[in-house]
Amino acid sequence: MNTGRKPKKSHVGIDLVRLLASEGDRIFSTERARELSPRVGLRASYLLEALYHLRRNGWIVPLCKGLYALSSSIPGVTAAHEFEIAMALVKSAAISHWSALHHHGLTEQIPRKVFVLTTADVSVPRVRGPERKDRGYPIGDTIYQFIQVKPERFFGTEKIWIREARVTITDPERTLLDGLSKPQYCGDFGEVLHAFAVMGRHLDLERIIDYARKLDAATCRRLGWVLEKQGVDSGCLEALAQLPIKGYRKLDPTGPRKGPYNRRWMIQENLPGKVGT
Repeated sequence: MNTGRKPKKSHVGIDLVRLLASEGDRIFSTERARELSPRVGLRASYLLEALYHLRRNGWIVPLCKGLYALSSSIPGVTAAHEFEIAMALVKSAAISHWSALHHHGLTEQIPRKVFVLTTADVSVPRVRGPERKDRGYPIGDTIYQFIQVKPERFFGTEKIWIREARVTITDPERTLLDGLSKPQYCGDFGEVLHAFAVMGRHLDLERIIDYARKLDAATCRRLGWVLEKQGVDSGCLEALAQLPIKGYRKLDPTGPRKGPYNRRWMIQENLPGKVGT
């Protein structure tokens, strides 16, 4: 008669979840579950099956291979924030782009994805199939979009508290620069210009110029154009204007190759209203 065993095993699995919650492990690995399982009488040989049933019954949520999060359906347990989950999915990561813009109060638009800056030398979880390229990695109702950069371009971050978790996020100046280079991950270029306007006099001019010079000439030229339009003294922008660049770059890198040319910044002003002039 096996009818009496499965409920007991299921009960032990729930005990494991409660223990994980009490230990503060809102996100946990299979190894961590194996480490704690003897404390609730869960045999190692049954662990994977127990995790399967816990996932099937909605007690835990799979994040990627060997990594889980406690479900929000567990009484008395605060589910992991999406930013906390992002930190667990990859190492050398920071909340960035549109997600960072929103956190810093630089946009009123709520992003439909969680954008994560990470280094190119790490493995990020992916959905199989070429049709999923650049569409992000879905977990439940949330999609995580990873933007990979070289390790030397992973800078300009700060630590913040989100509920009970400490996460890494790009600071306002780095976030604005990321918007200039990849506006498609910040809504659009118009939203990036709006964010600059919202930041206004709170912008750390020395910091953002220093950051830009560590990135690339095109970003520097776009930054110079934006800051000059905001009324920043031209003398403060010479470090950007003097950087060598070959050929004109589009102001909006996602826009058409149309619009007037700005010789000072070697920028083609391809914004709506200027295109075709």
